[in-house]
Amino acid sequence: MGSVSLKIGDGTARFKRASMCSSAVNFLMLFSVVTTNLFALYAFSYRPTTGDHHKNFSLISEKVSLILREIESSQKKLARMEKELLGYETIDLSRPNIANELREFLNHHQLPLGKDSRTGITEMVASVGHSCEKSVDLLSQFMSYKVNGLCPDDWSLGQKLILQGCEPLPRRRCFAKTIPKVGLQSFPDSLWKNVSEKIYSWSGLGCKNLACLNSKKLNRDCAGCFDIVKGYETQRYIKARSKNDFLIDDVLAMGSGGIRIGFDIDSGSGTFAARMAERNVTVVTATLNVDAPFSEFIAARGLFPLYFSLDHRFPFYDNVFDLVHAANGLDVGGRPEKLEFLMFDIDRVLRAGGLFWLDNFYCSTDDKKRALTRLIERFGYKKLKWVVGEKINGSGKSEVYLSAVLQKPVRV
Repeated sequence: MGSVSLKIGDGTARFKRASMCSSAVNFLMLFSVVTTNLFALYAFSYRPTTGDHHKNFSLISEKVSLILREIESSQKKLARMEKELLGYETIDLSRPNIANELREFLNHHQLPLGKDSRTGITEMVASVGHSCEKSVDLLSQFMSYKVNGLCPDDWSLGQKLILQGCEPLPRRRCFAKTIPKVGLQSFPDSLWKNVSEKIYSWSGLGCKNLACLNSKKLNRDCAGCFDIVKGYETQRYIKARSKNDFLIDDVLAMGSGGIRIGFDIDSGSGTFAARMAERNVTVVTATLNVDAPFSEFIAARGLFPLYFSLDHRFPFYDNVFDLVHAANGLDVGGRPEKLEFLMFDIDRVLRAGGLFWLDNFYCSTDDKKRALTRLIERFGYKKLKWVVGEKINGSGKSEVYLSAVLQKPVRV
């Protein structure tokens, strides 16, 4: 890897960049210098035989002009190559259907300290997902709004872009729709009390109330999960229905050095985080509002929802969590490479000695179970608890589930 440096006082700030870019730019610069010197040598060593000084001066002027044009062309090639290799021009802003606000957001910004002395780079690029280029029409629609006005009620459009890999979304200069949060309970009463359904945004959703949500199986980990007063959610993690259901106090007792902060990769309504909060453990819950207002519901319980897809690199520093809890949100459609990327990111944010709790992961086939088992074994985690069990589904068929508590090793 190479680096881009910015001189700041007596220190240096560095931004990593690809060696491919450095090699290509260095080669083009070397070619430009050699070509320029050859032209200069030819121009100034040339001796006319006629003695016509006017003709000689014109010839030198022509050669100098040629050299200058060559330098200008090389500089343009350098700038274009740097922009292409660094991703400066992923989205074609010259297209006629691009929203003006998208152009404004993606316009290049000058480096705060001016031109970089080593590379000559003078601009910064806006943060927007690389895959947004594939959905540029939807992205332009998302960025079509009245500046300083109310944002369109289009959260579902933004989520569609996220699920298509357009993440992060560009910022917008409009005010999001405000929904009065009336009747919120104080913590910790908020963990297990419902509030008015009017505080949630139901636009873009099939259900328009909690009763409708609780009548459906929204995903494998959320069947009636919005009933936090009388439903099974009140028993989760403190009362087992099968041998695959681990009790939360038992798992916390396995934690080396104590469990203080955790990350929940679950597709539920925040009950895991609620149980942890009762035990003075802070948990961040990854959410998306797929078929239900998960983020708003979790926040109404006084918990911390983090809105992003699992294809997004976790926005946390290395080795920070004492515990990572994952259920069937770990399922990435049977693609082993995707699961590897996800598992490596889980490992990155989990501290040495921390716990990875795999909770009732559905093994649809024996091959899937073996592939997951082999992947886990590659990480060298200590198996504190490992249970493979069967459950009968609604149609009377037996399904295999894996639950495990694994401890991350110290690596040197």
